[in-house]
This record gives sequence, C-alpha cells and structure tokens, in this order.
Amino acid sequence: MSSNIVEINEQNAQEVLIDGSHQHLVMVDFWADWCAPCKSLMPVLEKLAGEYQDQLVLAKVNADEQQMLAGQFGVRSLPTVMLMKDGQPVDGFMGAQPESAVRELLEKHLPKPWDLALQQAQAMIDEGQFGNALPVLKQAWEDSGRQADIAFAYVTCLLELNRREEAEAVLETVKLADQDARYQQLKSQLALMQEAARSPEVTALEQQLGEDPGNLELAYKLAVQYTQNGHQREALETLLGILRKDLGFMDGAAKKAFMDILATLGKGDPLAVEYQRKVYTLLY
Repeated sequence: MSSNIVEINEQNAQEVLIDGSHQHLVMVDFWADWCAPCKSLMPVLEKLAGEYQDQLVLAKVNADEQQMLAGQFGVRSLPTVMLMKDGQPVDGFMGAQPESAVRELLEKHLPKPWDLALQQAQAMIDEGQFGNALPVLKQAWEDSGRQADIAFAYVTCLLELNRREEAEAVLETVKLADQDARYQQLKSQLALMQEAARSPEVTALEQQLGEDPGNLELAYKLAVQYTQNGHQREALETLLGILRKDLGFMDGAAKKAFMDILATLGKGDPLAVEYQRKVYTLLY
C-alpha cells in the first residue's frame, strides 16, 4: 500500500483527517465489505492517490468497523467520499464515480503546478539562492497567467539580482486590483535602486555615444560600465550591437565580455537564454 493511503480508526482519525488536512488535501473514503460499488470505486481512488502522492492522502474508513466515525461525518449511504481541507469537509460525492469525475473534483482543490513551483522557489529564496529561483519563478509566472503573488516573488528575485528593467516590466503587468501593499513596497524599492544605479561614468558615456553612435570603442567602454553597475541587459544589448558590426572587435574582447556575462548569469537564467539565442543567430 502507498505511504499516502491510510486505514482510519479512532486512534488516528484526529491526526490524519483533521490535523493532516492543514498540510495537504485528505480524501476520506467511507466503505464496507458488503458494498459492491465501494469495491469498484476503491481502485480508482487508490490509483489517483498514487498519482498525487505529495499532495493528497487517501484515508479509508470501514464504516461497519468505525460506526462512530461514520456517524460523526453524517454518512448515510456507501460509498461516501469527502475531501477535507484545513480541518473541514470542502467537497465530496456519494456512490461510485468514474475516474474522470473524481479527478476533476480533486483538481478543483489540489494546488496548481505553479503554486507548487512558487513554494519550491520560495524555499530557494529563503536560502539566498536567487539565481536558482529565478527560472522557476519565471516559468511559474507565465504558466499561471501572470498571477500576482508569483509576480511579486519573481520581482523580489530580480531586484536581489539587480535586474531592474526586468523587474519594472513584470510590475507593469500587475492588475490594478492586485496593487496592494507588497506591490507598493516593491515599486518603492525599484525606484530607489534606479535612482542610485546611474553612475556619472555611465551617464557621461551614454551622452558621448548619443553624439557619436557609430563609435564602437565608446560602446565597448559603456558596456563595461553597464556590467560593473549591474545593468546586465543593457550591457548584453550594447555588446550585441558591437558584434553585429564587428564580430572580432578588439581581438574578440567584445565577444568574450558577452560570453562572460552569460556565464555569470548562469545556464537556466531567462536573460541568459534570451541572449544566447540572439548571439547564436549572429554566430551561426
């Protein structure tokens, strides 16, 4: 029997059905030996419990042996299946049901894949692993249809990695109804970082390059300053512009600087992936 399938008695009922439902969804199956529909339903429930091992516990209650428990839950016919969440019944059905119907019922109450990804990423953030959390959050944010709570975790990660432009772009997608205190806090943090980020060297080089846009040497110096000031996207874009005009600029210095930034960002980083594609198109 799978570790998330439990036979219930009076000794473990409180722990599994009530206390346990605060950690995960509990599917309670009230059945009896004489009940033919119970026997046809049970393999379906066991199969689904096997599929959702980390998110679901199947609690099997023999209604003949545990009549007091069946009475407490108001069971009037068998089989009866109840879903327990946070100490309360939240859904259920009576009688045998096809697998598709039980699956549909479960999916209404089980955490979505992006919610599980958010939990995984949050654990990484708590340990300071912002680079590892970033691609997980980006995927979860996109898969969830840009859910606000995931957006806030994603922006937190981007700001920790000094990725201000991307953080700003994500914050701009947050709907008005979701612009709560956490949103305002992140906006303020971003504004302070943007104000502090523009060094005099960067400003001066941007102005010079604006006056002489074809000067690749100036562009290279600006890209180096961008890198030193945490403007990784601007650095990559500037270096890519140089490479488009002169692939071997300064004996390959621009190409090396570009590749060094990608290596620093890390293999799964969304920004690195984006610019790997761009430089690949250019090189091959």
